[in-house]
Amino acid sequence: MAGKSNIHAFFGSDEAQVKEAALRLSEKIAPKDDEFGLEIVSGGADNADHATRIVASTIEAIQTMPFFGGDKVVWLQGANFFSDNQTGKAESTLRAVESLTDLLEQGLPPDVQLIISASEVDKRRAFYKRISKVGNVETFDKVDISKAGWETEVMAWVGKKADEIGLGFEGAALERFVLMVGADSRVLESELEKLYLYTGGKLATEEDVSQIVASSHLGVIFEIGDAIARKNLPKTIDLIERQLNQGENAVGILLAAIVPRVRSLLHARDLMERHGLRASGRYPAFAKAIDSLPNSETAHLPRKKDGGVSAYPLFLAAQVSNRFTTSELRVALEACLEANERLVTSSLEPHMVLNQLVTKMLAQDGVR
Repeated sequence: MAGKSNIHAFFGSDEAQVKEAALRLSEKIAPKDDEFGLEIVSGGADNADHATRIVASTIEAIQTMPFFGGDKVVWLQGANFFSDNQTGKAESTLRAVESLTDLLEQGLPPDVQLIISASEVDKRRAFYKRISKVGNVETFDKVDISKAGWETEVMAWVGKKADEIGLGFEGAALERFVLMVGADSRVLESELEKLYLYTGGKLATEEDVSQIVASSHLGVIFEIGDAIARKNLPKTIDLIERQLNQGENAVGILLAAIVPRVRSLLHARDLMERHGLRASGRYPAFAKAIDSLPNSETAHLPRKKDGGVSAYPLFLAAQVSNRFTTSELRVALEACLEANERLVTSSLEPHMVLNQLVTKMLAQDGVR
C-alpha cells in the first residue's frame, strides 16, 4: 500500500537531505501553473499551543480544496514536534498529532497529496509506527563518524553528488575530501561546489582538496594523523599547538588523532609483513585482499556497521607505513598509553606531554 500512497514523509537527523528530498518531491507532484496547488504549512512550533495550531492548519489545508478545483499538495514543512522534546511530549501536542494521524489512516482524497518533513522523530511513538503503515516513509540520518567504516558510506554519497555537478577526483582525492570534511551533507555539498569552481571542471587532486577545502575539526584531526603517518614532525607539532591554543582538549587530540593513526599504521604494517598485502594499487583490490584473509587473522581489526573489516583507514596507513618498523609502532602505541596516563593523572603541561610524545615517535632514528 505504501508504494501507492498519497502520503509522503521524510524524516531523519540529516536536515539538509530531508529538506532536499521533500522539495524534490513537491516540485515533481505539485500541479504546474497553479499557485494554489501547493500549500506549505510551516512546522516549526515554539510551544505546545503553537504545535496544536500547526496541526489544525495542516488538517484544514488537507480538507480545503483549491478554489478552482483540481489536484492539491499540502506540505507540513520542518515539523519539530514529533520528537522527544518538551513540545512533542505535551498532552495537547500528542492529542493534536493523534487527530492528524486518524485522518491520514482514514485515507486522503485521491486528488490530495500530503508531504511531511521533520528532522527529529521519536520512532517509539504511535505516530511514526502508524504513518509508516499508511504512507511512503524515507529516513535520512547523519552518518555516525565515531563508528568504523563511516568513510565508505560517505564516499559513495559524495561520489554521486560529484558526478551530478561534473566533478571528478584523481587518485585518493575523494578519500581525503571525505576525511577532511566529515559527514554533514550540507557542508559536503558546499565544499563540493567550492572544489568544482576551484578546479574549473578538471579532476580534483589531493593537493586541490588540501588547498580549497575548509578544514573542519574532523579535517584537522585527519591532518594531524596524516602528518604523523608521513613522519613530518614540524607539521605535527604545529597542528597540535594550534588545536591546543584554540582550546581543544589534549586527551581528545591524543585519542582522536594520534592513537587511531598509530594503531592503523601498526595493523597495516603487520598485515603487509605477515600476509604480503600491498597498497600500491587501488582501494577495492586492497579491501578484497583483506576480506580473503581468515577470520582469525582479522578478528582484532576495526569493523564497519555491517560487520566487515573497516579497510579504508588501513589502506591509507599501508601507503605510508614503510616509514616505520613494526617494533617502532608497538613502542609508539605504548608511548601513547603512557602519555594518556600522564595527561590524566599529572599536572604536567599538556603542550609538553604531546610534544614529547610525537618527538619520540617521529625522531629521525625512529622510536626510542
